Amino acid sequence: MIGKLSGIIDEIFEDFIILDVNGVGYQVQCSPRTLARIGQKGDPASLLIDTNVREDAITLFGFPDKAEQQWFRLLTSVQGVGAKAGMAILGVTPPEQLGFAIASGDKAALTRADGIGPKIAARILTELKDKAGKMDLATSPALQQVQVCEGQPQTTGIDQDAVSALVNLGYGRTDAYAAVMQAKAKANDNESLQTLIRLALKELSA
Repeated sequence: MIGKLSGIIDEIFEDFIILDVNGVGYQVQCSPRTLARIGQKGDPASLLIDTNVREDAITLFGFPDKAEQQWFRLLTSVQGVGAKAGMAILGVTPPEQLGFAIASGDKAALTRADGIGPKIAARILTELKDKAGKMDLATSPALQQVQVCEGQPQTTGIDQDAVSALVNLGYGRTDAYAAVMQAKAKANDNESLQTLIRLALKELSA
């Protein structure tokens, strides 16, 4: 089983790269986000690898860090979400935002990915609501700040009202939820709705 590959980028294609490792070219599927950031032909690259073995093919999936790999595994554990769909989601909603997207029930953040319709998005939100909070995502500063990795953040009516107010101002639900949770972590529990919104807006403008 291949756990990691380090080598030189030989070619970059639409949804995979050829990674030259000591003269052997490995075809590695990557998310659009990873492909955009991995570098250019001739650059060194190192990827964590998941191997998918089927009767007709052996496919390697590559990830730049543990967080993206964990989210890929979690997403593809949902019925109806294959490897291609998992990569597509990671391409439009990066790992540091997925926890907030799931916690806030942001279906739109998921349906932006190719192949993810409202039904599949709803299933992901339902099935991963509890699992996502138990993941070890210590590499994400935003998630560290509100400690999502220790469990789902506890929201109140004021929190939800603040998120709704920010959404009405034009912010995405995931961003609004993250900002409110970050503001709440820095403020005391007795803040008014207006104060919480103001603090959240400061987080969004930071």
